[in-house]
Amino acid sequence: MVDAQATFLEVWFPGGRDLVVLSGARVTIGRTPGNDVVLAHDPQVSSLHAVVEAYGAAGWCVRDLGSTNGTVVDGERLHAERALRHGDELRIGQTRLTFRSPAADRDRTTAPKRAPELTRRERDVLVALCRPLFSGAMFPEPASARDVAAALVVTEAAVKQHLSRLYEKFELDSGTRRRRADLANEALLRGAVSPADLRLDRDGS
Repeated sequence: MVDAQATFLEVWFPGGRDLVVLSGARVTIGRTPGNDVVLAHDPQVSSLHAVVEAYGAAGWCVRDLGSTNGTVVDGERLHAERALRHGDELRIGQTRLTFRSPAADRDRTTAPKRAPELTRRERDVLVALCRPLFSGAMFPEPASARDVAAALVVTEAAVKQHLSRLYEKFELDSGTRRRRADLANEALLRGAVSPADLRLDRDGS
């Protein structure tokens, strides 16, 4: 029996369905036994296919891990990390999974926050911060202040000043241990940085 307030995946197998409670920071989905959600019955699922990750108050996101057949959410193939909403349907291989979250369901009735006003340099910092999330690495993290400084050819101290202002503008709690990850996620959720921006940046076009 799943707690009424739990966040979980509803996984549909040939013989019925299973409810997988999402706990911890990361839940992997794939065909081999080492995954948290094992889809051994589906030959179109890769050994390590996708991951669902928690981003604190921002909720849960899903990302494809370079699978052969891709991951689809509500009919759209993923090209980058995507925030999950209550009722979102995932297609992994031929298997259907539905994301269920009472908290996310409540959030759907609230208009999403708009991105704050950003200077050109602050936006440059956000793009450099988010770029690794679109690198194709298995478990990417946002860029470090040092990496952002190198990419923008500025000092690390200057980047840290920009990040400090961005944390304030996006109203991120100073006590969180994953502020860079939270900032990157909020920037994508609010549209301050788009996947298209990052793909163009990565391709150099």
